[in-house]
Amino acid sequence: MRLKQPTWIEELKEKRLAYGLSQNKLAIASGIARQYLSDIETGKVIPTAKVQDSLMESLERFNPDNPLEMLFDYVRIRFPTDNVTFIIHDILRLNIDYMIHEDFGYYSYPEHYRFGDVMVLCSHDLTKGVLLELKGKGCRQYENFLLAQHRSWYDFFRDCLNVKAVFKRVDLAINDKVGILDIPDLVRKCKQEECISVFRSFKNYRSGELVHRDEKPDMGNTLYIGSLKSEVYFCIYEKYYEQYVKNDIPLDEADVKNRFEIRLKNERASKAIEDLLRYENAERTAFKIINRYLRFADKNDTKRRSDWQTNERWEWFIGKNRGELSLTTKPEPYSYERTLNWLRHQVAPTLKVTSILDVLNETNVLPEMIKEAKLTEKHEKLIEQQNLSVEDVIV
Repeated sequence: MRLKQPTWIEELKEKRLAYGLSQNKLAIASGIARQYLSDIETGKVIPTAKVQDSLMESLERFNPDNPLEMLFDYVRIRFPTDNVTFIIHDILRLNIDYMIHEDFGYYSYPEHYRFGDVMVLCSHDLTKGVLLELKGKGCRQYENFLLAQHRSWYDFFRDCLNVKAVFKRVDLAINDKVGILDIPDLVRKCKQEECISVFRSFKNYRSGELVHRDEKPDMGNTLYIGSLKSEVYFCIYEKYYEQYVKNDIPLDEADVKNRFEIRLKNERASKAIEDLLRYENAERTAFKIINRYLRFADKNDTKRRSDWQTNERWEWFIGKNRGELSLTTKPEPYSYERTLNWLRHQVAPTLKVTSILDVLNETNVLPEMIKEAKLTEKHEKLIEQQNLSVEDVIV
């Protein structure tokens, strides 16, 4: 007996579940309400052909088998106000009561508020304003809040621009999940002048070598193209090696092989955000920047350097014979993993020694120390943050 072919609705639902995608996330990506998507999947409504196409197109952007994915990996925005409560409540849409306040800051700011890796620095000096900084983990954590708020990065950036925010730095990261990029080969091409670029400099580091103080020493083979002091440069590194060093993930089991980061500052960051919001097409914005600054070619001594043929592997990376690349989100809830790692490496050995001495000396030093320890307001906040749901934190 021949099985009945699944309808497009069944295919939609099966793929959504197979890709590990919630209705809410797919609805946001498709520009429709979650309830409307629920009604579609249950057969209560029949969408137009345009909505069907939009849903299937948006769904494929989350296909885990796509070779590339793009995400924000660093965002720094300055708001021209000293009203930090307004920025947290009305722009970030978070409850400031659940954030930890510290009487110190960075970048010469005197204080800051934070929830996990979401950092808001503030000052009463209007020339400094309020500064939002989201590093990699901060971006992933804030995506968790955006998802609960039914907002996208585009919505958030528009809210920032509506209050005259200035984008100080934006990093767009392209994850290469199958090894399209061969970083040692790209290094070789740079040395052989097969990198046709407006940049005049490149640097290559292997793990263990001295690197720039702002960079991590465990990024494997790393290639920088452009000056690290300029408003735009590229960082290409072996992500799978970084995950092996950090999290002991075997190299052949890593989800991401390589990462290509577009690092933008000041005016270049602002221009990129303008382009993203105008077209809402992250691939267009990212590869417009990449193609503007560099191209990897294959040397041909019979032709002028500008006429050398583009390298086939590089063509694949920039768009030939692969699916459409779109902005991806990877929401992660805040956890105190960093604190646990610190305890594990810095404190646990001392605690173990104390515990052994308690046994040998028939004492109770360690239990008594824990019992008598006084928790500060900061410690109480950390405990509170770990027991809050996302819905509790957003406003």
